[in-house]
Amino acid sequence: MSPAIRNEEARQAIIEAAFGLCAERGFAAVTIEGIAVRAGVGKTTIYRWWPSKAAILIEAVENARDTSAGFPDTGDIYADLIAQTASVMRMFTTEFGAIWRGLISAAQSDEAAADGVARILRVSINECVARLAKARDAGQIRADLDLELAVELIYGPIYHTWLLRTRPVPEGFMEAVLTTLLPVLRPAHSQR
Repeated sequence: MSPAIRNEEARQAIIEAAFGLCAERGFAAVTIEGIAVRAGVGKTTIYRWWPSKAAILIEAVENARDTSAGFPDTGDIYADLIAQTASVMRMFTTEFGAIWRGLISAAQSDEAAADGVARILRVSINECVARLAKARDAGQIRADLDLELAVELIYGPIYHTWLLRTRPVPEGFMEAVLTTLLPVLRPAHSQR
């Protein structure tokens, strides 16, 4: 087996170990030592690729997010927002959600976590802005709409209820949010 394959196997084992430990124990309880033991590698191997546990988990979240939370484009902005926000909410009920919550918490005091969280969110915001711009150009939402503000209005309720645990979040939660919000986003002449 070549060193490159062995290194990639070790790298994947480290990411999986960090992801699993964080899902089981929470971000604060995860240590580089624990990750090394579970992955079957030395701490120096981990530090060769990442400066901190936050950096490992950011990479794990980026990989999970890339495969799970893309933005659909069916031509109907309402249907696409329902589908995408439902996908995000499903992710938040998995191990991914526990890890993302831990990284958001860590981002309040850990610069690596803050940078990684901001980078991941920027990708999602840009995707949503691009989809909203296409909807605006098609006349589905107001031409004068601040698209970044619209993203905050759409996703704010998810993060507020999920992070603060203000109430149970039923399956149709985002459909209700979007039904309330979309009349404000739509052009005055639009009906739905």
